[in-house]
Amino acid sequence: MTVFVLGSINLDAVARVDDLPRPGETVAGLSLALFLGGKGANQAVAAARMGAPTRLMGAVGGDDSGKGLKAKLAGYGVQVADVLELEGVPTGQAHVWVANNAENMIVVTAGANAMVTPQQVSATPIEGQRVLLCQLETPPAAVEALFRAGAAKGSLRILNAAPALPQGAALFPLTDILIVNQTELASYAKLDREPTRLEEVSVAARKLMSRPDQTIIVTLGSAGVAAVRRDEAFLVEGRKVKAIDTVGAGDCFCGALAAALASGMDLRDAVEMANAAAALSVQKAGAAPSMPSRREVEAFLEG
Repeated sequence: MTVFVLGSINLDAVARVDDLPRPGETVAGLSLALFLGGKGANQAVAAARMGAPTRLMGAVGGDDSGKGLKAKLAGYGVQVADVLELEGVPTGQAHVWVANNAENMIVVTAGANAMVTPQQVSATPIEGQRVLLCQLETPPAAVEALFRAGAAKGSLRILNAAPALPQGAALFPLTDILIVNQTELASYAKLDREPTRLEEVSVAARKLMSRPDQTIIVTLGSAGVAAVRRDEAFLVEGRKVKAIDTVGAGDCFCGALAAALASGMDLRDAVEMANAAAALSVQKAGAAPSMPSRREVEAFLEG
């Protein structure tokens, strides 16, 4: 039931504000806190917290931030032997603004995350890794190398195609389960607006399929999650909770889904569990610190 994550590791500087600034506007910050972040790190923490033995491959700088983030990851139970420390390169950073209504704006500087190479990935053994989970905050060529290796090992390959990059679409044929949000779906499917109803989502999602055995999962925010296959589609409705901070909710869903599938759970049950995990995550501040444990998620589902 192992999960192998290839992805970004960032130091998140999170400032809380009353309202997000408009272009050219300066607003006063209410607080500032530093967190472990990056899509790869967040998703690895989510998977580990859900009980899956989880390895993370990525890169940090040889600076104090990088060493500190590796230590934090290990503290969450993530295996970090495959996290590279690169001298002379800064650790990735994200500057996050979170408003009182829980909406956010994020600027990411890749730093060491951009330095992971296909050669490094190909040299990393992945025998016994049930699920491979990637995003697009590390070079797509590195993701391609991992997915090609995973195909030969029989691993389930999950791609969270975020952020929406044109070169990301080239990875879709190598992907078994593709996860996008409404905005990313509209971008990849070249739509004029974001689809909202299940029928619209299903039509758009099937445009991204290149094989009949693929699954497209579309996160719909508070409306829930749609799962689309060639011959079926279903919606798992969102759970009504009071959101404090939505940063990392999508990452929580991805990591929890990977962990559930790695444990042998079927798709619908795995989506239900990941949806519940994401609902719990928005009720706490920060990305990695908000990831719930499997026990918390199971209690929430039963409640």
